[in-house]
Parts: sequence; C-alpha cells; structure tokens
Amino acid sequence: MKDKVFGVLQRVGRSFMLPIAILPVAGLFLGIGGSFTNETMLQTYGLMGVMGPGTFINAILQVLNAAGSIVFDNLPIIFAMGVAIGMGKQEKEVSALAAAISFFVMHATIGAMLTAFGAPTLSGATASVVGIQSLQMGVFGGILVGLGTAALHNKFYKIQLPQVLSFFSGTRFVPIVSSAVYLVVGIVMYYVWPLIQTGINALGGFVLASGYAGTWLYGFIERALIPFGLHHVFYIPFWQTALGGTATVAGQLVEGAQNIFFAELAVPGIEHFSVSATRFMAGKFPLMIFGLPGAAFALYRCAKPENRKVVGGLLLSAALTSMLTGITEPLEFTFLFVAPVMYVVHCIFAGASYMIMHILNVGVGLTFSGGLIDLTLFGIMQGNAKTSWLWILAVGAAYFALYYVVFSLMITKFDYKTPGRDDAEIKLYTRKDVDARKENGQDDQEA
Repeated sequence: MKDKVFGVLQRVGRSFMLPIAILPVAGLFLGIGGSFTNETMLQTYGLMGVMGPGTFINAILQVLNAAGSIVFDNLPIIFAMGVAIGMGKQEKEVSALAAAISFFVMHATIGAMLTAFGAPTLSGATASVVGIQSLQMGVFGGILVGLGTAALHNKFYKIQLPQVLSFFSGTRFVPIVSSAVYLVVGIVMYYVWPLIQTGINALGGFVLASGYAGTWLYGFIERALIPFGLHHVFYIPFWQTALGGTATVAGQLVEGAQNIFFAELAVPGIEHFSVSATRFMAGKFPLMIFGLPGAAFALYRCAKPENRKVVGGLLLSAALTSMLTGITEPLEFTFLFVAPVMYVVHCIFAGASYMIMHILNVGVGLTFSGGLIDLTLFGIMQGNAKTSWLWILAVGAAYFALYYVVFSLMITKFDYKTPGRDDAEIKLYTRKDVDARKENGQDDQEA
C-alpha cells in the first residue's frame, strides 16, 4: 500500500513537469518585456529615446510582456490540462479536453453559486478565473480538476454503452461524465473551499512567521525530495498558492511566491521585490551557479591523474549545465549513487543557501531553476537596488570554496569511489542508476 501511494505521488510529480516546462519561455517574455518597458531602467541606461513609450521597440516589448503575463495569469487551467495529460494512460488528448471542459464547468458552477447565495466573507476569497467570477482556488483548483478528470478518463475511456447510446461510448463519454462530476464538485467547493482556504492561509502565515529557520527547512526539503521525484509536489504550492504568501500588487490580490514576483516585475515603480516571496526561490542561485560547480571541481581533483581528462569533460559539461540552466541532476545523482552522505551534506548546504539569501534581503525570482539565464533576466537586468543580486556573487564565491573543500575532504577521508577514483566505468549517474541499485538491493535481500 505504501509503495502504491508513493508511486502515485511520483506520477503526480512527473505530471507537473508539462505545465512547468512552459514557465521558462513565459518568464523570458515577461522578463525582457517587463525590464525594457520599465521607464526607471530605461532612464538609468539612457534608452528612453530608443525604447521609450511610443517607439516601435516599446510596442514589441509590450507584446512580449503581455504574452508572458497571459501564461502566468492562466496557470490554473494550464495545470488542469497538463496534469490530466500526465496522469492519463492512453488517449491523452481526450483527457486534456475533458479537463478544460471540467475546469470551465466547475468555475461556472461556483460563479452561479456566488451569484445566488453570496460570496464568502474571507478576504480575497473570490477572483476572476478565465473570465468567470469564482473562488480563488489558484493552481490547487487546476490540479484538483486534472487529477479527477484523469481518474475518470482512465476508468471510462473504453466504456461500451447500450446500442441506442453507442455514439457516446469510449472516449466521447469522458467529457460527458467529467462535466457532470465537476458540476457537483463546483457545488461542493462553494461550501468547502473557503474552509480549505482558511487553513492554507493559516499554514502560509505559519511558514512566513517561521522566519529564517523556515526558509532553511524549505530549502532542505526541496533538495531532499529530488531523488524521489516529489520536489515538484512540494514547491509548486509555495510558488503558486497562498501557502507561499499573498500580496496586493497594483490593486490586485496575488497568491503564491512566484506569482507575486512576476506581478511585481510587470509593474513599474517597485523599489525592491518582495523578499517574503523570493525567499522560496533566490537560494537556488548560489547553489547552482557556484556550489555544485565547486563540487564538480572537487570530484575532478580527486580523480586519478590518468583519468582526469575523461572525468574533466563529463564534469565540465555537468557544471556548465548547472550554471546556465539550473539543471543539477547529473551531479546530484552522482553524489547519491557513490556516497549518499554527500547528498545529505548537499541538502544541508542548500537549506543554508535559501536562508542566507533571505537574511541578506535578496529579491531575485526565477521561472524554473536558478541558473545564469534567470539571474541575468530577473536579477542583473532589474538592477541591484531592486534585487540586491550582488550578494549572490559574494555568497556564491564562498559556496564554491565551501563545496570544493568539504567534498574534497569527504572523498579523500572516506575513499568514496567518485568518477575516476577506481577502475570502474567513468560516468555520471542518473535516476535510473539509483533506482536500479535500489531494486537490486531489495532483490538481494529477498534472495
């Protein structure tokens, strides 16, 4: 039973990857459009005549800004469709269509209930969702629709109805049953969601009140869940719901750390981005741009001299990937495979990175991961006054040294067989390698 639940959670986490994958592109549009239409920045760099209001370039940048904003404004329905696709077994396009229809039906039902019986008294309880005045369910609402629709799809997409109703058999039945179910769900959510929202707000308040210790714990857990594929399940609620805080930006109530950051990014005149939001993101930059490359250098230096050329090529590629894009799995799964204790240390350092960025008031957000691309767009280009991004360089330099020294000492003292330290195949390890070794270990125990 435990393994079954764990497997389902892993599938849910993987299903989040499809909607998450659009965020870097949307963030790129919003970052460029928001940065170069900000009159304060244009005046600072003397670009008003070239990119200021009324110019052709400014009009193009406004288009980019709008193109990025529309994605972040409609993440709930994007998650509904993405999760339905990810969790659907076959005929996934039908699952996506059913999710979109169910999303509309649920919120239209809630909207009708609000009109008939009134809105909850909870502050910020209602919002416009794809043009429908409904409850502020955020991405949770989309995930609820995606998971439920996928379950209905997997159960009914092969159903055969009596001859007189045969036209509605199979995949045609899925949107029908999903619509009926989510009409009922919408009625139930009208009464239940305000209670859930109260609980989420209370939990979010507790997280924010926990201060630096809470920020460290967030960073530690986020890294610790990567080997299990559950980190998306953990951080998405902080980024996209009231669990990560709420703020009023340009007169609109915004929920979720990432949503708050991008709402502020699109509004001129922000003096400093909200650190209460970016505390859930900024810690990735010292870790991914500096810390993990420092660890890669330690692995290179600890390899046998005759193996360093091959090892160096692999580690340089992995380090550059981490630095530029924030994709860290090649290095992290290598730690996990050869020496799990090193991965535990890595998680502790990760939590500390988030906490230090919080302490230093660093206000740099991100789209997907903390590489140089996001740092440039959302830190450097926004200016140090609004982001305090220069602290990332200072802390990052210390993190490079910290990872290099600590990992070098651990490898040599405990003789960990990192790539190039023995006669085994020189490679970086993946999730498949870790899972295969786990399965082999279980098989050996059973034998």
